[in-house]
Amino acid sequence: MIVTVIIFIVGVALLVKGADLFVGGGSGLALRHSISPALIGSTIIAFGTSLPELVVSTNAAATGNSDIALGNVIGSNIANVALVLALCTFIQPGMVAASGTSRSALIRHTMLMLAATAAFALFALRGTLDIVAGMVFLLLFVGILFILLRERREEGEVVIRSHGWADALYIGLGLVAVIIGAQLVVDSAVALAEVFAIPAFVIGVSVVAVGTSLPELATSLVAAVRDEGAISIGNILGSNIFNLLLVLGISLLLAPAAVGSPIDIIVVVLISVAILPLLFARPSVVRGWSALLLLGYAAYIAWNFGAVPIG
Repeated sequence: MIVTVIIFIVGVALLVKGADLFVGGGSGLALRHSISPALIGSTIIAFGTSLPELVVSTNAAATGNSDIALGNVIGSNIANVALVLALCTFIQPGMVAASGTSRSALIRHTMLMLAATAAFALFALRGTLDIVAGMVFLLLFVGILFILLRERREEGEVVIRSHGWADALYIGLGLVAVIIGAQLVVDSAVALAEVFAIPAFVIGVSVVAVGTSLPELATSLVAAVRDEGAISIGNILGSNIFNLLLVLGISLLLAPAAVGSPIDIIVVVLISVAILPLLFARPSVVRGWSALLLLGYAAYIAWNFGAVPIG
């Protein structure tokens, strides 16, 4: 037990340091190649921080643990908004306004994330997510990625600095650190959870989801504290798109996943819509809404563990 806790702490340390390197390299790369920080956040950094979800979910699907794969994706997307972004905006309620991201770009990225969520929810209504759903998700992902990559630098963005050739090194080192750190955190957390005989889906939607969302949490918090809110926002929006369409799409090609309680689908849709006040409301409203989302996330996790009965 003591060794498991030590592994968990080492994993968290790797995540935090890796996130710092990743944000520094990503922001510098944005400057050098005339790419907006929001786009870097929603593509390169979002892909990097979604790699733990990809590794965990595909491994779970390949080994017949599709409940963990689906729970990981659903739980990660809920955590990204109701935990990660809510925590960032609670600490820095003016983060979005100060990010320098144009309103049109912010609306466009948000609508793409909501479109991915809607596609997921529609297929989930069938009760089973199969290979057909996986293929559709991957096709939608290619289309959304094409739209994102057409964007270039926009007016009024935040001030960032380049580290020269070291930008690529920072991104590479940071990526390795967050992947290793996430795997250590997930493995140790799952080992602790299994001692208490927690169901696979509950492990996936809570412990594993939070563990694989730690790179998003660390990266977004570091970006917010460093006044690089565009990277933080883009990271969350992009990660949710990657999770639903790329991660789940590949997982479904390996094995179908049965949709259990419709409550989880409803929650992921409601939380995705609940991102709108965080992005477009006044800073005075944002902090209160962030606190509400954090409380709602705590209640959802408690309900999954049976602490909060419904009905």
